[in-house]
Amino acid sequence: MAVEVEAALVAARAEKLFFYSPYNFLRALDGQLQQELFGTGPAAAYASEPSQEVFEAEVGEHKVQFLYAHLSWDSAFFKTPVYKLFTALFAAGVPAGALAQAAQAFREHLTQKGDFYIFAELPAEDTAVAQMLGGSWRLVETRLTYFHDGVSTFEQPRFPVRLARREEADHIGRISAAARNEYDRFHADAWYGPGQGDAFLARYAAAAVEGYCDAVLVPAEPGLPVDSFLAISDLPAHAARFGTGFSRVVLTAVGPQNRGWHLKLVAETVQRAREQQAGYVLMTTQATNRAVFRTCEKLNFKLGGCSHVLALSNTL
Repeated sequence: MAVEVEAALVAARAEKLFFYSPYNFLRALDGQLQQELFGTGPAAAYASEPSQEVFEAEVGEHKVQFLYAHLSWDSAFFKTPVYKLFTALFAAGVPAGALAQAAQAFREHLTQKGDFYIFAELPAEDTAVAQMLGGSWRLVETRLTYFHDGVSTFEQPRFPVRLARREEADHIGRISAAARNEYDRFHADAWYGPGQGDAFLARYAAAAVEGYCDAVLVPAEPGLPVDSFLAISDLPAHAARFGTGFSRVVLTAVGPQNRGWHLKLVAETVQRAREQQAGYVLMTTQATNRAVFRTCEKLNFKLGGCSHVLALSNTL
C-alpha cells in the first residue's frame, strides 16, 4: 500500500526545505515560489510520479518519511537499480538516536529490494538529515555553487567560440572522460569502479551535444584543436516561472591542448547569457576545485551555496 506524505511533517521541515531550491541564495527571486517549485511543494506532492516512493519508519512515537525516486536512465547505464533521495520528513525535536534508527530501517528496506545504489544531494543547511544519514551513508562530494548576477553589465575581452556540432558528440565525450577529477562523485565513490565514472561522463557529455543541453561551447581559435567544452542549460521552465533568464553550466572539461580555456569558455557563457538578456549564470563545482575558484574570482562570480553528496549501496 502506498504511503502518503504527511502535511504536518512537511510543515515541520519547511524552513530547511527552502534550501533545496537551487536558487535559495538569489534574494531577488520570490521565496514562496521557490518553496512551491523546489521545497514544500514537491515534498507535499511526492509519490505522485510512478518513479517516486515514500518509505515510512516508526521509531517509538516518532515517524520519519524518506522521499526517494528510481532513476531509470542511470539504472540502465549501471545495470543496477539507482535511486535518489530527495529528503526526509520528521517533526521538530526528534532525538538523533531515533533518526539514526529510522535511517537504518530505510537501509534495510532498500536491501530487501536486492542490489541498489542511492545518493542524495543535501544543502549544507540541512544538518539534521546529513547527520542522520552519516552513520551509514558515505560522503562522496562537497559542492559549491557560484552565480553571476551582473550579466547585463558584464565586460570582458571576447574569445572565439562556437557551438559543438552533433558529429562531434563522441569526441566531446572523450574529452570529458579524459579530464578526470578525482573529487567528483563519479570518481570519489568506489562504487563506480575503475572506468565506470569516465564512461558515464563520456556518455553524459555526448548527450549534451546531441540535444540534452541547450548549448555546448568549444574553442574556435584557428589552428587550435578542440580539447575543451562547456555545456549549458537555459532552464526555460524556471525562467518562465520567475520572469528572468538563467544559464547553468552543466558540465565542463579542459584537456592539455586547451590550457587556459576554462576561463574563456565561462566568460563566453556570460556573454551568451547577456545576449539572451538572462539575469543569472550559475556554476557548481567541487569544494576542492581551486582552478574554478580562480576563474570565478576573475570574472566576478559570487559564492551562493554549499551542498553535500552522500551515497549508500549494498556492495560497499
